[in-house]
Amino acid sequence: MTAFNLQVEDTGDRFAHTSGERLDRYLSQKLPNLSRSRIQQLIEQGNVHLNEQICTTKKINVKVGDRITLEIPEVQPLEVQAEDIPLDILYEDDHILILNKPAGLVVHPAPGHPDGTLVNALLAHCPNLPGIGGVQRPGIVHRLDKDTTGAIAIAKTDIAYHSLQAQLQAKTARREYLGVVYGAPKTENGIINEPIGRHPQDRKKMAVVPIEKGGRNAVTHWQILERLGNQTLVLFQLETGRTHQIRVHSAKIGHPIVGDPIYSSAHSVGVKLNGQALHAWRLKLQHPVSEDLIEVTAPPPQTFTTLLEILRRRVAS
Repeated sequence: MTAFNLQVEDTGDRFAHTSGERLDRYLSQKLPNLSRSRIQQLIEQGNVHLNEQICTTKKINVKVGDRITLEIPEVQPLEVQAEDIPLDILYEDDHILILNKPAGLVVHPAPGHPDGTLVNALLAHCPNLPGIGGVQRPGIVHRLDKDTTGAIAIAKTDIAYHSLQAQLQAKTARREYLGVVYGAPKTENGIINEPIGRHPQDRKKMAVVPIEKGGRNAVTHWQILERLGNQTLVLFQLETGRTHQIRVHSAKIGHPIVGDPIYSSAHSVGVKLNGQALHAWRLKLQHPVSEDLIEVTAPPPQTFTTLLEILRRRVAS
């Protein structure tokens, strides 16, 4: 177990004031390698002592003279087994790994998918990965649906994990998707700002749900790239990252993703797809250590390019 022992000192700044400073804010400034969300999690789990007493309240104010101990528990044994599954690597160094995920590959183990996942493959590729960001989801800072293809970033170190997580929360990491939708939107671009939550009747689905009923803020930007008759190639940019966000938002505006087995009831386009025609095309982020800008483009799968070729031929004929 790793422990940090701190004492709030009178430095002449706001920490010396009797009003104090919130515990989580104070710790995030004193321990910059830990994200604020991680610190809040440690507080809630009882891993922080304030003046020798367990403190589970992140909003409590600390004052000059207070003694704080923060403990980071040892990594729990990882039950997921490493599997030799081929990976399409787009970028890799000692801190991060960016892959082009194929359709059909589940990101992390879950009921119904105990093995054969991206996490199983990552454990074989990166032996030091266990524990980075969680026992069952090591290194995973964002995810893609099983049948959504494209770029996904993996953290190989704790510093990288918290850096990438912070970039996603601050909306400085940019995620762009290519999608083919049914129909022809009337405008060339737009913003969909609709909260998303669990479907009230079907718990396996997501839906637009009011915030007061449990929905979470979700914002998707979209822009038409190519009109293809009764279908349209669209560039999506995520501002938030809710489960099934693009798929739910596209269906909400009347233009569901082609081939979506859950949110679309539209007819077949005559091309056999492995899932929805949605591809995480481009990923831009700041390197967690060098702070250089990394931009990676993931080539779409053959089924996606074949779909576009067929739709283009139909329009031209």
